[in-house]
Amino acid sequence: MYIYNVTINVLEEAHDDWLQWMKEEHIPQMLATGKFIKALMTKVLVEEEMGGITYSVQYTTKDKATLEAYYEENANELRAASKRFKDKFVAFRTELEVVSEQ
Repeated sequence: MYIYNVTINVLEEAHDDWLQWMKEEHIPQMLATGKFIKALMTKVLVEEEMGGITYSVQYTTKDKATLEAYYEENANELRAASKRFKDKFVAFRTELEVVSEQ
């Protein structure tokens, strides 16, 4: 199993609209690609020096090949959908390999 983790810091002024968009549109669209088994959205409880509110969204996928297929087939379109929040957030992405689950 792999986790595609996206950590996002969003400005407070855009937070409510962005959060609604994430929950009602973006995450469902990510899952609708058929490449992810589930999504977990968490709020980071550490205050950032830069301000804003930080979240981590973890999308679970079965293997690296499926994640690569997401990058090739869906990533550009889904990332472009966030243009309405341009300059209102920063994001960085991390790939995680599940080593053990108990």
